[in-house]
Amino acid sequence: MTSSRHVVCGTAFLSLVLCGAWILPAQAQSSQGDVKQGAPVEEKPDPLKRQPSDKERFAQQKALRQELKGVYKKWLDEDVRWIITDQEMQAFKHLSNDEERDQFIEQFWLRRNPNPDSPDNEYRDEHYRRIAYANEHFAAGKPGWKTDRGHIYIAYGKPDSIDSHPSGGNYERPMDEGGGNTSTYPFEVWHYRYLQGIGDNIDIEFVDTCMCGDYHMTIDRSEKDALKYVPGAGATLYEQMGMAEKKDRFTGGGLEQLGTGPMSTMNQSKQFDRLNQYAKLMAAPEIKFKDLEAYMVSSKILTGPPFLFDVRTDYVKVTNDTVLVPITLQIRNKDITFQNKDGVATGTVNILGRVSNLNHRVIQPFEDTVQVQVPSELLGRTQNNASVYWKSIPLRPGLYKIDIVIKDVNNPDHIGRWQRSINVPKYDDDRLAASSLILADQMERVPSKDIGAGNFVIGNTRIRPRVSSGGTQPVTFHRDQSLNFWMQVYNLGIDEKSKKNDATIEYQVTNLGNNQTILETQESTTKTNPNADQVTLERSMPLTSLEPGKYQITIKVNDGISKQQIAESAPFVVD
Repeated sequence: MTSSRHVVCGTAFLSLVLCGAWILPAQAQSSQGDVKQGAPVEEKPDPLKRQPSDKERFAQQKALRQELKGVYKKWLDEDVRWIITDQEMQAFKHLSNDEERDQFIEQFWLRRNPNPDSPDNEYRDEHYRRIAYANEHFAAGKPGWKTDRGHIYIAYGKPDSIDSHPSGGNYERPMDEGGGNTSTYPFEVWHYRYLQGIGDNIDIEFVDTCMCGDYHMTIDRSEKDALKYVPGAGATLYEQMGMAEKKDRFTGGGLEQLGTGPMSTMNQSKQFDRLNQYAKLMAAPEIKFKDLEAYMVSSKILTGPPFLFDVRTDYVKVTNDTVLVPITLQIRNKDITFQNKDGVATGTVNILGRVSNLNHRVIQPFEDTVQVQVPSELLGRTQNNASVYWKSIPLRPGLYKIDIVIKDVNNPDHIGRWQRSINVPKYDDDRLAASSLILADQMERVPSKDIGAGNFVIGNTRIRPRVSSGGTQPVTFHRDQSLNFWMQVYNLGIDEKSKKNDATIEYQVTNLGNNQTILETQESTTKTNPNADQVTLERSMPLTSLEPGKYQITIKVNDGISKQQIAESAPFVVD
């Protein structure tokens, strides 16, 4: 609104100047010999076009700095310092009043909201959580958000893995760093499998050369070498073999002082890539997956071939009011577009999903990237393989809707959509019940530090479900595999006197081709977990002895205390 008023006033002023320019010659002619006929008239400079002097420009900037204070200055200089673009920053600085600034801030977060229809902004909430985490974990004589590790964490989130050396010490250099043994300052290498707009397999190195906890980001991997300037110490492989001298490290130029080594040529060829990656990391991150939002909030028509994928949902009780809903996506390799580089074929898929309730309010959004890498020569053999993505969401019992959109990064027109309603069950205390019966190709116990966390982890078990094709066909196992199945049973009756349960668990495998029972066995909870009202069933069965065909596994629970019975079954195919 302010800019519009400036334009109107400026136009009026310009009109007056033009009118004066027409009147002035007539007035000059009437004067008595002050101006000769035909003599040139000196034109005054247009004040609207005059460039401000350095003094005026400094005064304007000083006034702007004085105007940006309080919450607005903190928002710009601290809150969004690592995620605001240069264009957005300049636009914000040129706003003239608090009303415009408030509107700008609202639109800033709205542009980044994974669900603009929701009153909650998950992006903003996650951003401030990251700031709090950075301040708690990365402070080093200054707030954590000001450090390089805080910057990267706030901008890009938690890395997929961290190689941490908090005490430095003895270090065996990899060959791409020259080989040999040395001693290092404390350092960390953060690894991201994929960063939107930056690339795949991103490694970011931080070094604490001051030994004060202030890790700074570096693109020179030799900077962590504590013996780099010590003569005769920490020699590289070529230096040990007499093929190079330590002084050569400081005379070759370039980004890194790794010295001559078996991979020097390759390191030099990648210097521009490292500079380019550094520049991208320091810039504001791209707004993630906004292109997929249009396919989720509207009925936008797909322009390319549909990107097919399968989804499985399961239900696991956490408390009476909370149910864990693992969502498993399965994407076949033959449906992914691969790019070949340096002998490796890479396919990348962006995933955007959300769970909403009956009032269309988004309860839980999620977004991630799945990357598949195989040697180029083996790509043809792996076309029938599948990649699996897992997201576990806690929900209250009730009806929900799940929307999922995926995009083939190497083929932008290759988009897939999936929508389905789910009914999250309520597990009443007085009713015998069970979780989903999950058939899995992998099942193993996890270390105590990983209990309840990580992909495919439920409780203390990592279990990767098999997903049926199209959601209707039975899952398939090979004869050289084992059938792993997992299920929990809830609300077993407890005898008031003995304080023990008394339930029988029956396992049955049936050949659906001839309806013959292949396996039938049972066990008692009094021997496996006698004092609990909840038991977890984890079993594995080799399939070598089974002929190819369709089968079904059934688990029956007969509770001798509450006199209740339940049964769960799942079909599968052996090929």
